[in-house]
Amino acid sequence: MTLRTERTDARTWPVERMKELFSESFPEFITADRLVSEYIGRVREWFPAWDLTLVDEREVPVAAGWGVPVHWDGSVEGLPTGYTDSLVRAVEGREQGVAPDTLVICGAVVTPSLTGRGLAGETLTALRRAALESGLTRVVAPVRPTTKARYPLTPIETFMRWRRPDGTALDPWIRTHERLGAEILAAAPVSQTMTGTVAQWEKWTGLALPESGEYVVPDGLGLLRVDRAADEGVYQEPNVWMRHV
Repeated sequence: MTLRTERTDARTWPVERMKELFSESFPEFITADRLVSEYIGRVREWFPAWDLTLVDEREVPVAAGWGVPVHWDGSVEGLPTGYTDSLVRAVEGREQGVAPDTLVICGAVVTPSLTGRGLAGETLTALRRAALESGLTRVVAPVRPTTKARYPLTPIETFMRWRRPDGTALDPWIRTHERLGAEILAAAPVSQTMTGTVAQWEKWTGLALPESGEYVVPDGLGLLRVDRAADEGVYQEPNVWMRHV
């Protein structure tokens, strides 16, 4: 497969192709982060250079990835708290005239029928290359470990250390980053916070939530906490900070 990297805003993509590309990416509740909703419009307006699409020889989009530029002092303590805070830092940094020096890779997706062919790694590489070519000196990512949903009761600090017998990371997405040379920096136990009514959470998860308490939900990396009296469910998503450059 011959691939070319384009800015996603370079053309108008066929709707059906983009639906296919994003058809199995994230659970429905991922959009319930209110702070992300507040900032995402400015992210899309101000940072299109970091939204890339991989195109094959048939001009079909087969993978995509995006990130935001932030200022980071290089210390673990100075990292954003996670995905959401990275968007906030990027937007507010631009508003305040703070020069960025780091690309935060926020996500990468591959057309479901083409998973397992190295396209996710190609996307990460394209983002990393674009960052360095633009003068950014660091590349980090709040990684959403794909198999953490099988272990929702396990703290992310424990999960991120789990290894296979060959010494590689148990989680395949962490493993993909490590194969490209990235290293684990720290846990991001509250990378995102999703909030909704009980009815919304029942729709998003397909579960009945009859009482207040904690619930394991499909595709959730942690637990959903439901407060029936307040008519609210809150889910905090953990990630793993990894550094590429």
